[in-house]
Amino acid sequence: MKYIFHSDAGHGWLAVKRQELIDLGILDKVSHYSYQRKDTVYLEEDCDYSLFMGRMRELGKPVEITEHNSNADYSEIRNYRGFTS
Repeated sequence: MKYIFHSDAGHGWLAVKRQELIDLGILDKVSHYSYQRKDTVYLEEDCDYSLFMGRMRELGKPVEITEHNSNADYSEIRNYRGFTS
């Protein structure tokens, strides 16, 4: 599967479809430090990213990550709605 890791000067988030988190059985484990917009959840890099990657490893699912670094100090992701399951 292919994913995009977004980052700004202070933090980063992995964009994952909400349905995929449901299918992986980890939606209820995602913290309030992540963000959401429409059907995408932006998993914060410190904890939720690791949760996702760990589950993908457990299931033997390959992950391909492309990085998107914001030129701004403050990513627009920070303005998205806070995550709630």
